[in-house]
Amino acid sequence: MIHQYKLNGYNIILDTYSASVHVTDDVAYDAIAMLDEGKERTEIGRELLAKYGDRGVTAKDIDDTFSDIDELIREGKLFSEDVFKDKAFDLKNRSNVVKALCLLVAHTCNLNCSYCFASQGKFHGKSGLMDFETGKRALDFLVENSGMRRNLEVDFFGGEPLVNFEVCKELVAYARSIEREKKKNFRFTLTTNGVNVNDEVIEWANKECYNVVLSLDGRKEVNDRFRVDRSGKGSYDTIVPNFQKFVKARGGKNYYMRGTFTHYNTDFTKDIFHMADDLGFSELSMEPVVADPKSPSALTEDDLPVIFDQYEILAKDMIRREKEGHPITFYHYMINLAEGPCIYKRISGCGSGTEYMAVTAWGDLYPCHQFVGDPAYKLGNIWDGVTNTKLRDEFKLCNVYARPDCDNCWAKLYCSGGCAANAYHATGDIHGTYEYGCKIFRKRIECAIMIKAAEAEMAAQKEQ
Repeated sequence: MIHQYKLNGYNIILDTYSASVHVTDDVAYDAIAMLDEGKERTEIGRELLAKYGDRGVTAKDIDDTFSDIDELIREGKLFSEDVFKDKAFDLKNRSNVVKALCLLVAHTCNLNCSYCFASQGKFHGKSGLMDFETGKRALDFLVENSGMRRNLEVDFFGGEPLVNFEVCKELVAYARSIEREKKKNFRFTLTTNGVNVNDEVIEWANKECYNVVLSLDGRKEVNDRFRVDRSGKGSYDTIVPNFQKFVKARGGKNYYMRGTFTHYNTDFTKDIFHMADDLGFSELSMEPVVADPKSPSALTEDDLPVIFDQYEILAKDMIRREKEGHPITFYHYMINLAEGPCIYKRISGCGSGTEYMAVTAWGDLYPCHQFVGDPAYKLGNIWDGVTNTKLRDEFKLCNVYARPDCDNCWAKLYCSGGCAANAYHATGDIHGTYEYGCKIFRKRIECAIMIKAAEAEMAAQKEQ
């Protein structure tokens, strides 16, 4: 399976199963397209000569193009076969090792964002805070179920985790106290709305958290439309100075500004550029809202052309910034074409419900934070472990090949079948697909690959 597209002056061909990317001239691009259609080479040659002959392309040039194509085919870099399908379910079914937990240390929040999937932190249930003993048991559960894995990941999440900051500190201290004995290395992440960020939080997070995720939707009027406190007051003026101080103290590294765009700001590049140019942030992420289709904030089919244009605008601007020596990072454009994720990850995805679980403030286990509060998706608890093994096994076998809608998708080994929670909320089935999200994901991958093509071109020019 191949995927061909033209973007920003580049003719790009992705070979799905080898993950090879080719940037070609027009003749090769058309020749490969016609081969993919099943046309005979003699017919292709005639059509190419008729189309490009007046541009100086000769029959020998076309023969040379076919020779180059044949070499790529022999090397397994073009029209490669799917050798993963028969192995997919075996790969995902090998172990029950848990390597990461999302600790919902606070089922409450000091903001009242109307688009919040977690129902303002309560996850459609009661509010509450995780106590130290529950969090301690969660970390012990992780150690006990991590097998030989050394690096363990823990995200302080909510709600707003800094509402329960003292417990966060106590849990990190406990984890550090057992690392040597248990031969483990805990890596903590903090996801925060910034309201309670202060000097103590900054000092602690910069010492203990290898990454922080900072929630800001961009321009003041955009952020303050939804990210408001209980009285309806916008959070921008409070959180921006906190975030700027936080990032400066981290040396501008190991953080992400994480925004959400909705139907009201489909021009989200303006929010990204505001965060980069006006506020000084360089590590950026902007997520499409996942909302009830009836919600005024929900994205619509009519929004897609605008959204696609925005991703192209962003990609082209990132190339400009790279050339000028002041690059920014956009989370969804971070791909490594040479040494990307292993095939296990490409097939199995995020590992929700198996390698990764969410822990509520009361110690219940769910496949991820987006399933919390749904009794059908409760896996067990941190004291008894995973008792709903049937559900765990369902997630274990929920890979890209378990989703029929993914069969003919060229991007399936980049998204690994997509988010199980989004699929469930869109279709009622974790084996379904959230097609709107798929369309956005495919566009982002096209832009990300195009950026790599531009970077390769820039590198070649420097060598000349």
